[in-house]
Amino acid sequence: MTVEQGAGVFWRWWAAGTTSLVGSAVGGVALPLTALTVLDATAFEMGLVAAAGYVAWLVIGLPAGVIVQRLPLRGAQVGADLARAVAVASIPLAWWWGWLTVAQLVVVALVVSFANVLFDVANSTFLPAIVGREQLHARNSLTSATHAATQLSGPALGGLAVQALGAVPTVLVDAASYLVSAALLRSLPARRADAPDRWPPIRQMIGEGWRYVTRHPVMGPTMWTATAVNFVCGAQLAIYPLYLVRELHAPAVLVGVLLAVEGVGSLVGAALTPWITSRWGTARSVLVACVVSVAGAFVVPLGLGWPAYLAFAVGNVVFAGSVVVLSVTTRTYRQTASPPELLSRVMATVRFVSWGAIPVGGLVAGALAGVVGARGTLFVFAAAAVGAPLALLRSPVRRLRDFADLPVDRAGDRDVVGVR
Repeated sequence: MTVEQGAGVFWRWWAAGTTSLVGSAVGGVALPLTALTVLDATAFEMGLVAAAGYVAWLVIGLPAGVIVQRLPLRGAQVGADLARAVAVASIPLAWWWGWLTVAQLVVVALVVSFANVLFDVANSTFLPAIVGREQLHARNSLTSATHAATQLSGPALGGLAVQALGAVPTVLVDAASYLVSAALLRSLPARRADAPDRWPPIRQMIGEGWRYVTRHPVMGPTMWTATAVNFVCGAQLAIYPLYLVRELHAPAVLVGVLLAVEGVGSLVGAALTPWITSRWGTARSVLVACVVSVAGAFVVPLGLGWPAYLAFAVGNVVFAGSVVVLSVTTRTYRQTASPPELLSRVMATVRFVSWGAIPVGGLVAGALAGVVGARGTLFVFAAAAVGAPLALLRSPVRRLRDFADLPVDRAGDRDVVGVR
């Protein structure tokens, strides 16, 4: 493959992801507003819907790495896109026929969740196959910036669409985006890898990935840091719409705008990550970002009236920007430091643990909000965010400038670097 062909493959891959991200961002506003305004969902039901969107990481997160390693990467992504399109399209169909329930929203979120697991592991494994090692950090920053831009524009568009069309018809935008993504991915060349005559047992392959990550002196602590952050993110996903609609009484358009503000922080964080990490070092940058994220989480639920809208926006920007610095930096390190034969399993292991915390956070937040309210719940989870920097301060990472400063053998053996 020539350099030009490789660049063209990357941009088609990028366009597919961007299209589905925009649709998902619009759907991310339409789905909770469907539950709130069409089905009058309770706080706990909102928590269920939010948790269902990520629970698959707890169920198939670990074997996903093995499954993806055994499947064609392109085929896995296309199949996941088609499954998501069908599931999401069932919502307006059921509504038009008068059958829509909160239970169906939960089921749809579950189907999308399982498809997301396979798609995300395949997608993150596909990128190093089409991008040179020296370009990975820049490309990861670009994809995070793109995600941030869609977070910025998508919810605002979703809020406007909900205001004009209604919550349920707006869901169709999400379904259409998955079909476009599938068509673009289908146009990419298949990534063929040599397969052994006989694969090792699944349990053995999962165990190899698990041991590599948990014994690694950098990947292990950063995984637990990401887990603490995602536990808080799960609560925010469940509680933000409830907080804005029920406690701050924001109209649909303003809900979309305020949720979109997260994209501003993510965009700034993605744009600045290469500069920050080159100036401060990867390890120090991640540690500082974790501390700053805690401050942002505490600002989100402050104030009443318009000051509350401002606090929500500022806190959201600070929290999201800090999380992106953490995400881009640690993801790039995993992609460059992992042995190629373990990469899909490393990505799956980290996401099983860290993304598995998202539904747990959503369920806990939904139950807690019924007792202390949405604002009180956000303060409780802001305190829980302190676990992110603590996980790094209790590890060898606290003494490093860059992750690469700590020598590790390719097996990730702790004994090599003296970590017990």
